[in-house]
Amino acid sequence: MHDTTIAERDAAPSVANPTFAELFTPKLVTVLREGYRLAHFRADVVAGLTVAIVALPLSMAIAIASGVSPDRGLYTAIVGGCLVSMLGGSRFQIGGPAGAFIVLVALTAERHGVDGVILATLMAGLFLLAAGFLRIGTYIKFIPYPVTVGFTAGIAVIIFASQLRDLFGITLTGHEPGELLPKLWALGQAASTANVAAVGLSAVCIALIVGLKKLRPSWPGILIAVIVAAVAAWALALPVETIGTRFGGIPDTLPSPALPDLSLAKMQAVLPDAIAFALLGAIESLLSAVVADGMTGRRHRSNCELVGQGVANIGSALFGGICVTGTIARTATNIRAGAHGPVAGILHAGFLLAFMAVAAPLASYIPLASLAAVLAVVAWNMADRQAFATLIRSSRGDALVLLATFGLTIFRDLTEGILVGFALGAVLFIHRMAETTGIEAAAPLVAQDRPDDAGAARTPYDAALAADPDIVVYRITGAFFFGAASTVGAVLDGIADRHKAFVIDFSAVPFLDSTAATAIGRIAEKSHHHGVAVYLTGASRPVRRVLLAHGVRRGIKYRPDIATAVADFKRGREDATSAA
Repeated sequence: MHDTTIAERDAAPSVANPTFAELFTPKLVTVLREGYRLAHFRADVVAGLTVAIVALPLSMAIAIASGVSPDRGLYTAIVGGCLVSMLGGSRFQIGGPAGAFIVLVALTAERHGVDGVILATLMAGLFLLAAGFLRIGTYIKFIPYPVTVGFTAGIAVIIFASQLRDLFGITLTGHEPGELLPKLWALGQAASTANVAAVGLSAVCIALIVGLKKLRPSWPGILIAVIVAAVAAWALALPVETIGTRFGGIPDTLPSPALPDLSLAKMQAVLPDAIAFALLGAIESLLSAVVADGMTGRRHRSNCELVGQGVANIGSALFGGICVTGTIARTATNIRAGAHGPVAGILHAGFLLAFMAVAAPLASYIPLASLAAVLAVVAWNMADRQAFATLIRSSRGDALVLLATFGLTIFRDLTEGILVGFALGAVLFIHRMAETTGIEAAAPLVAQDRPDDAGAARTPYDAALAADPDIVVYRITGAFFFGAASTVGAVLDGIADRHKAFVIDFSAVPFLDSTAATAIGRIAEKSHHHGVAVYLTGASRPVRRVLLAHGVRRGIKYRPDIATAVADFKRGREDATSAA
């Protein structure tokens, strides 16, 4: 897929197969082996406390939206979050209940009750364990970028719709439908029962969360908004529903571990839900780990992460919790707060346990409208609107995959949306490969060996290129699509900040898709951040159009060939030296 022409030692990945220990050693062990000092612990304490403050109201809100009591969200964040950090393959991953699971958990709770949710979570943990040890995590990267954007946006729409009832304080005479269109119809019919006090609290909470994020981004806006709403509801005796009125409050300790009903009939009944939990959990956690890698320049162990997620789901189920997965927002918060490693995630779980022990009686006063406002903001942030619009404009194929995944997620089933989106992405790739093959139809399928002096004239080898330590040239050969984006991206990312100039040659790339373009964009951003000049050479007009459509512009210089790029860099370096 690629070959290096400069700094081959740095660019070429290791060809040795990793050992079992290398694949499944938790990142916690790696961090401790590196040497863990007091300064690292202080950084992890600050980060763990910051994430716990964010996770406290969010865990309860997600649990309520999922059709279970708020305490189960806290059990999930405490037990599951601790195990994810202890045993996972990502250095910064924060585990807990995730908004992506709201729809699946709610449907499972409706069909099989809370016991069914717990059993499905336990079974999903076993499936994730098996997937990790079978090294299936390596293949999750083959899910195309339009599929992930489409199903994430679909989940965001469903989460927002699920919060409309509490946002407006609407009273329904019957059961709230689970499907989107019947839900909206039922809520519209009962719109006259909206509670003015609930609407006011929701609006104030949303304004506080959004305003504080812009004006005081270091402040815990979500927690502040929930506290303000609770104090206002109590002080003004507002007629709004609270955690206390609906659920009777939350306990101040963890329950004793216990197994759910393991009867064969019950296990068969929840098997489809368990498979859906495991599939979504694997995708969501590895996506979160990839985001963390992009923010920090680190590399996660995908199969070890699946094993950690599996143990975490089993542990959560034993303590009465719901599905655990890596959470992108809390993981990003952990990184921005200055975490050094997995100890921050473990401390975040400990802080949550302390908060629950101390503040459990006060949680009864939290209005449900405020938690609905929290999830409304979460849904808005989940939907990557810029990426959605970019994919719609980039190509008809990507737009088709995106819209199919988005539509099926909203109107049919999340798992079905992912599978159909993946299938469409594969068909689209085959179609593009067929078009590319047609261009060279006159060439033999297998090229024959030829002596060096045969054929057309050859460009002389320029030894000066390889002798320049400031420049690294990386040539990508062949179709650059979602199946290769992770592998090539990992190699490029590893050398992106080691030199002063980084040349990526696309002259042998017939096409690239949105996943590959996004990977190049991330690498370009990292190089630009480190002050490295980045040149993209030899890109055909269609390839360049895709790159530009995905915003690969900042800090990038497009040149016709490698020689021009190298000469341009050397000229700039000489000018800078002369000026100095």
